[in-house]
Formats: sequence, structure tokens, C-alpha cells
Amino acid sequence: MKTAIVKTASLTALVSSMALVGLSTAAYADTAAPAAPAAAPTPALPTFPSLGGVLTADPKPFSFDAGPVGNVYITGVASGLVQTQTNRVAGVASSQTDISNAQVFLNKTDGLIQFSAELGSYSLPALGVPYIKGEKVLPATYGAFSQGFIKIAPTDSFNIQVGKLPTLIGDEYTFSFENMNIQRGLLWGQEPAVSRGIQANYTAGPLALSGAFTDGYYSNKYNTVSLNAIYTMDPANIFAFSGQGHTGGFTNVSSAATPILQNNGQIYNLIYTHTSGPWTFQPYLQYNSVPSLSQLGTHSVSATGAAVLASYKFNDNFNLPVRLEYISSTGKPSNPADPSLLYGAGSKAWSFTITPTYQYKIFFVRGELSFVGINKGVVGSEFGANGDKKNQVTGLLETGVMF
Repeated sequence: MKTAIVKTASLTALVSSMALVGLSTAAYADTAAPAAPAAAPTPALPTFPSLGGVLTADPKPFSFDAGPVGNVYITGVASGLVQTQTNRVAGVASSQTDISNAQVFLNKTDGLIQFSAELGSYSLPALGVPYIKGEKVLPATYGAFSQGFIKIAPTDSFNIQVGKLPTLIGDEYTFSFENMNIQRGLLWGQEPAVSRGIQANYTAGPLALSGAFTDGYYSNKYNTVSLNAIYTMDPANIFAFSGQGHTGGFTNVSSAATPILQNNGQIYNLIYTHTSGPWTFQPYLQYNSVPSLSQLGTHSVSATGAAVLASYKFNDNFNLPVRLEYISSTGKPSNPADPSLLYGAGSKAWSFTITPTYQYKIFFVRGELSFVGINKGVVGSEFGANGDKKNQVTGLLETGVMF
């Protein structure tokens, strides 16, 4: 089930046994039988990285005893894709093949000190932007150690994580295998993905809270606060609110992982998840704003978006996810001080994506067809070699194993 709270690793579940003490006969009333030894705690199965889509992890993951460290799980994903796209930008091939994931995950899920790590190669397919192969994505974004943290868990209801953290923002995760769809959506393009810092998590009944102090959009400047609150009304209805804001000053970092405008702004989400039989519905709203930045000579702008993610489960092997989005931004193309958050100042766009998915045990294959339409844009910032095309169609086929 996809909610923002799933972006943090779940708390450890411990199982213990009570020993029974045997009673002697009357002749030996002063000699009770010795207590049976307590059973060893059972480590919780790994839940990092999160799976918020329709692919499922191996229910019997490989683990080994690491001596004083304890039990460690080793899981992973290996997948490749074929992609083709209309109205591509200049210099990008219309069709490509690539390794979309070659990652290994390490998890220690019990005890006071726990840890999680994500290692390997990946690409980041997303709507409305050129596809970049994994060999170029790694050095430009989060590296081969993309996510990982030490977790201090003094109780079942409270823990602290320190390291490279999955974001608390949005309803889609960073890597293709984690999501309903292969490509992340237009709203995801406004969101942070990985942040370095510290995060605290607390649960009390149906309420789960998380707060983090991080470097925002991976800027390596620690000046961003994130909050996330989840209320589980019942198993079929979950409500979430998340927000992130720059705490002050100007961060002049700009990279493929750090959009300078969004990194200096704020972003908020309202997310609702409803399940009913084979159906899962996840509508959500998003608002992000950027203040006036005298250092860049830009005015304040904002973007407002809405999306619905839905999936129908035909059986244990076949799912049909779809996604529908709309996003609009403020600003006037005629004013050079109004920056672009989308396809030029004041641009608006929508998208539709369908991703039939088949999984048999650890093997999966899924196809995808997506359409992005620009309702309002600025020539030079749109699709095509000259930036003057109003739409883009993308087709993908991804297959692999989750072990």
C-alpha cells in the first residue's frame, strides 16, 4: 500500500515465549522443574526499500548470521528496460535499452542498533523529460550508495535514523521497482527524492509521525525541515499530510539532484489511500512555492498539482495500475524575472499512464504507455528538438527479478 509513511523503514517486531514451570508431586513439592529457555526473538522481515506499487518482495529473503552484528538480510533487484519516445529533445535517441536496476539491499531489523543500505546501479525514468542511462545518472545524482541509514530503536514505537534518507514528501518513490508505474510522474518532478540528515519516527495507535532535519534536495547544505503525519482510520482508509520547507538563507547549489528553485522553497502534500477488494485508489494534492530570490533576480512562483493513482488486481500475478495527473504553475512568460517550474513560466500540463504488470514469484514483466500534454507552455521549453511540441508519448517494457 502506498502512503508517505512507508518511506521510512518499519519498526522491529519482537516475538518472545513464556517458559512453563512444571510442578512436582507432593513428595517432591520443594523441587520445581527448571524453566524452559525463552525462544530467541524473531527479526522482522526487511521493509527497506519501500514497495508502494504492485511488485512484491520475496517472502523468504536470504539472511545470514553476521556474528556480533546479528542477523542481516540480503535482497535486491535486477531489471532492464526498452524505451521509446516521441518528440525527443536534440541529442537524445528516440529508442534506448538500459539496465534500470542492479541493486542490492542490506537490512538489519532487530536490536537497539539497526541499519539499511541500498547499493548498486539504477536509472530514473520520469515523465516529460529525456531518458538518461544509469551510467550517467549515478555520478550526477546519488551515487552507487543511493540510500542508507543507521537506525537507533530504543522502543517499538520510537526510532531515530541518520544517513541518506528516503524523502517524506510525495506519493511516489525514487526507483522504478518501488512504484505502480515505471516512470515517475509530473508531480514527482517537483519533489525531493533523497536527503542527507537525521529523522525521528514515532507511532501511537493509528497515528504515525515523522520529522527530519536534512539537506533538502540533496544540496549538502543542512537547512531544511520535513514533517509527515499519517492517520490510519481503518485498514481500508489512510490519510497523510507531509510538508517540507527551507529554513532560511539562500542555498546556491544546482545539480541534476538539486533544483535550485525548489530547494529554496516549500512543498506540501495531502494524500488519501483507499482499498476496496481488488481496487486501490490513491488521490493526492500537491503545492510547492519558491520565494523571490534576489541572488537570482527572480520573482516568487508556485505550482499546484493533483493526481490519482489507481490499481486493479485481477489475481495474484496480474495488476493493472493507471495514473492521471494535472499540474499548473504561476508566472508570466513576458516577464523574464518569472522563473520556470515546468515548461516555461505559467505553464500547465497533464499526463496519463497505464502499466500492466505481471509477476510470478521473483520474476516480473511490465509494459507502460504514457502521454504528456502541455496545455500552456513556452516555445523553447516544450518537447521536440526545437522545444515547440505540445505532447510526448512514451512506451516502455521492463523485466527482471526481485530476490
